[in-house]
Amino acid sequence: MNDDIATDSAPAVVLVVDDNATNRYIIASWLTRAGHTVVEAGDGTETLAILASGADPAPEIVVLDVRLPDMSGYEVCEAIKATPHTAGIPVIHVSASAVTAADRIQGLHRGADAYLTEPIDPDELLATVTAALRYARARRRAESLAARLTALNRTTLEVYRAIGFHSFAQAATTGATTLMGSPASAVFLSPQGQAVYTSATADQQPVSRPVRADLLVRLTQHTLGSDTGADLTTLPQTLWNSLLPHAPVDEDVTVVLARTKRGRPPVCLAVPAGAVTTGDDRDLFLQLAQACALSLEALRTYNEEHSLALTLQRTFLPERLPEVPGTTLAVRYLPATDQAEIGGDFYEATETDAGLLLAIGDVVGHSLAAAAVMGELRHALRAYAVEGHDPGTILRRLDTLLVRLRPGITMTVCMVLIEHGNRRVHVSNGGHIPPLLLYPDGTAAFVPEHSALLGLGLPHPPAVTRDVPAGTRLLLVTDGLVEERAKDLDITLEQFRRAALAGSLNLEALCDDLLQRFGTAKDDDIAVLAAQLD
Repeated sequence: MNDDIATDSAPAVVLVVDDNATNRYIIASWLTRAGHTVVEAGDGTETLAILASGADPAPEIVVLDVRLPDMSGYEVCEAIKATPHTAGIPVIHVSASAVTAADRIQGLHRGADAYLTEPIDPDELLATVTAALRYARARRRAESLAARLTALNRTTLEVYRAIGFHSFAQAATTGATTLMGSPASAVFLSPQGQAVYTSATADQQPVSRPVRADLLVRLTQHTLGSDTGADLTTLPQTLWNSLLPHAPVDEDVTVVLARTKRGRPPVCLAVPAGAVTTGDDRDLFLQLAQACALSLEALRTYNEEHSLALTLQRTFLPERLPEVPGTTLAVRYLPATDQAEIGGDFYEATETDAGLLLAIGDVVGHSLAAAAVMGELRHALRAYAVEGHDPGTILRRLDTLLVRLRPGITMTVCMVLIEHGNRRVHVSNGGHIPPLLLYPDGTAAFVPEHSALLGLGLPHPPAVTRDVPAGTRLLLVTDGLVEERAKDLDITLEQFRRAALAGSLNLEALCDDLLQRFGTAKDDDIAVLAAQLD
């Protein structure tokens, strides 16, 4: 016999309701001999009180006489079915007087699950009770399974939504607690290679702590081994406590380990053995572990790709800033941390025959293609500068290069040539955030003149010139620092100007101040290039 069918047909607590004590005794004796436990009531009020009392174990089925002294059996049945926590209890009407077809129809219409008339055959009563129990238990199991599948889906979404290892570990452990209805713990290897033990209960948030690096390897010796997929086993209490002496338990533990790729570390989820007693328990626990393994593998892959992307991105940027007498330089570069793609922000500082050329720019887009174009254009900019071209000419040549070789791609760039002696600067700006000049007298002003962004083939005028006194500081930034969604750029630029004026006179500290003020919670790359002209 199927295990579920056998369980659904098992004896139950039966509430027998009849005002005739002899009738109650006869029915109770039949049920008792069949293995059921019988609770008796003599009227409707007592019946509803018993069902509302929260007795443990509670009646699973009611055998209910239609004729009662205080209310009809029909009314009692309706009250049972109208109450949420008793609505699923099967009700079997029995009657010696209400025996017509109309009586039976009324009883069934008003909520009864079966209707028997006297004389009642004992075998028919027992068979009806068994059938009603089987149906009610199967329905409850289906409802429970549906709720648990919803919990599994919700947990799966949460672990896939996690943007970091800590939030993943919390979502996975909390999800196991909810899904299995018990305390849960887990062992994961973080993308950074640290083994972490996380535990949670229904009323306690997950708590994590580092554990021995070889713990997962030792756990796989008891299940899964080097295979992929998921496998489940029960570990004796003594074995679990020897593996995790800091988290002792007082009962056996069921663990499931899952791995998506050979050679990769598995995930381990654990609950008390009593939480995994049915096939549904086992299947759901295995599915949760597989979902966690897939999610953690995706997170691990993302971290590897992101680290590789950042390394590649930095190879496109200058290795160091030039050391120029009389000029102090500082730079900050913060790649966006919430995406694996690499961006097109860049900066440049190179010495030319005419002076020190500073440049900052942004190729539109976040992709390997954008970064590749950024690298090409930065090297082209350096080559044009070394050849002796002024900023305006460099801007036009970069635009021509972009239109011819990379049609459809656009970029912004701002270049500032600091003449030898540091008393004059030449600015060419192709659609970029304007450079900010901080004067030693405590004033500050942007250089607003600019032309269109590059890649459109539009005209670019000659560079504009500004005379600057000794002690002037220059700030070049990308839009990731100062742009905010749904906020006018002129407003944020004015806020940036005032913050720069109020910031530290030390160039390095000033860059840190501005990043702290404007660079947090941003989803774009940020570059800051600063110079002090002594």
